[in-house]
Amino acid sequence: MTSGSTSATSPWFVRPPLADRTARLFCFPFSGSGASAFSAWPTAIDGVEVSPVQFPGRENRLAHPHYGTYEALAESLLEPLVPLLDRPYAFFGHCAGALPAYETALRLAAAGLPGPRCLFVSGQPAPHDASRDRMLTMTEDELRAELAEFLRGRGIEPRPDMIDLGLVVLLRDLAAARSYRRTEPTRLDCPLVVLHWRDDPDLSLDDLQGWRRYADSVDFQVIDGGHYDFMHAPDALLKRLSAWR
Repeated sequence: MTSGSTSATSPWFVRPPLADRTARLFCFPFSGSGASAFSAWPTAIDGVEVSPVQFPGRENRLAHPHYGTYEALAESLLEPLVPLLDRPYAFFGHCAGALPAYETALRLAAAGLPGPRCLFVSGQPAPHDASRDRMLTMTEDELRAELAEFLRGRGIEPRPDMIDLGLVVLLRDLAAARSYRRTEPTRLDCPLVVLHWRDDPDLSLDDLQGWRRYADSVDFQVIDGGHYDFMHAPDALLKRLSAWR
């Protein structure tokens, strides 16, 4: 197998696929964010290619129509995924990104396509508990303050235009989150690993227990750090993400 990139990058993936990796990890970002949430991650974890997914309606896809619903997002993602399912792969979804990751896995199975070998969900209650997200009830002013705090936490002093643009993306994503309803679990064919961030102020390990109903094999793991510390690609997280093969 030759090294280097294979085909040109789809707009859904910000990194060209690599021919010399034996497996892939597709990464789904949280509400209001895009593939840049994984910009600090390595290109590979123990030989597994890291492939951040870029949802339409943000960052370099700002001009593309918003996906609307998680179900529509999952449907739209199937076609661009197909050429990349030529080797074992897993999904990682942080916060609300875990929900379209789960929906995509279900649709791949329904279409008879190769499914993920593992689904990692990070800092996100199960689909039937998704309405608990505190951001779903926040006002626009509260969301503006949340965005400013988030940016300052990343070492960025927020400008008004930056907040305005971020709010547009976030409001559309939150509308999708509000419309998402799955009252009864549909079980996955693959193992499920539920990651809890020990210092997450909004979620406890108990809040994540609903995922037990979504797969035959469900493993809960606790990682030191806060809700957004996954962005720094801590060693403890990368170690867990490399153990699925």
